[in-house]
Amino acid sequence: MKVILLDHIEKLGRKGEVVSVKRGFARNYLIPRGYALYATPHNMKNLSSIQKQAAEEEEKLIAELKKLDAKIRTLSLVFVRKVDEHDTMFGSVSEADIVSQLLEKGVEVHKSAVIMEKNIKALGEHTVQIRLHRDIVSEIKLVVEKENKDQIDKTEVAAGTEEVTPEQVETEVLTNELPEDDEL
Repeated sequence: MKVILLDHIEKLGRKGEVVSVKRGFARNYLIPRGYALYATPHNMKNLSSIQKQAAEEEEKLIAELKKLDAKIRTLSLVFVRKVDEHDTMFGSVSEADIVSQLLEKGVEVHKSAVIMEKNIKALGEHTVQIRLHRDIVSEIKLVVEKENKDQIDKTEVAAGTEEVTPEQVETEVLTNELPEDDEL
């Protein structure tokens, strides 16, 4: 069965292409979700307008993604991880970590766009590719550093030296009192 795609579908085709698919796939998935139209003679007459619209949208998208690519290439992400005495990392840096750091910097990408063979388990500088579009692949520089013992001690001391005043203790006691049986 031939259908006209209204949206880009990975491993099937681009928007505006006429592709041949199985009947059930077209009838149960593509057509109900609005991803395709039946390739009837009437719809085939509108094919050129669908293709023009698809080309315009593609140009706009590529222009936006090229700006995003330039922004990503200027960024450098720093990850601090715990290590043992032999500088072996506990844990790793995964796609989700990279996506969350990029989101903090104002760049939103999907986890599947980050191209890594395996998680990063070594200290130092690394380069990771991010596929923004089938034609645009960006690279980002990652630095994995070990956590300093001084940083850990300072945070523990800061968290442990919080002073409690007698007024705070009194208010905690008052708020934790149980109601009497008459009040229930």
